[in-house]
Amino acid sequence: MISGSVCDVSVGAQRQELMETVSSNFGGKLNILVNNVGTNIRKPMVEFTPEEFSTLMATNFESAFHISQLAYPLLKASGEGSVVFTSSVSGFVSLKSMSVHGVTKGAINQLTKNLACEWAKDNIRSNAVAPWYIKTSMVEQVLSNKSYLEEVYDRTPLRRLGEATEVSALVAFLCLPASSYITGQIICIDGGMSVNGFFPSHG
Repeated sequence: MISGSVCDVSVGAQRQELMETVSSNFGGKLNILVNNVGTNIRKPMVEFTPEEFSTLMATNFESAFHISQLAYPLLKASGEGSVVFTSSVSGFVSLKSMSVHGVTKGAINQLTKNLACEWAKDNIRSNAVAPWYIKTSMVEQVLSNKSYLEEVYDRTPLRRLGEATEVSALVAFLCLPASSYITGQIICIDGGMSVNGFFPSHG
């Protein structure tokens, strides 16, 4: 059965309603939960207002935390659950004007590891994918700056952007029985960016 629901995941009441719908539609069981949400405000940390900070925390971290909480009994009831979070390389390395975003994704990384241990007794696995720049509408504006795009390429050993299908393929794998012994892992999808020391720009 394929169904859809509209939900603003930054709003707690809507998250609650969403998971009640999921429980009703799937008989109180859930095999897979993919927490795929994220936004960013690009500005220096000292310029953030309390409201902007709260918005990023609510959208990027609190939503995933709360939905996972609500999904837990459904995942447990399935007998074999898999949770996949969308993190970011900003949760591993420092990036310009990404301080608050990095905090939210660092929290996602730690939640991923903790749930892997906490929920293992219920046969629920927890993993995360951590992309660098992926070709989506969200990054079109910032990457339209050619000099900035060249900087991105210089930091990326494979010297290209990622494709959405490359992210979705890993997410699908982490949800399948083929990955049944993988849990607590945060896997970067970044063309080598997160392990790049002083990779030469050319040659």
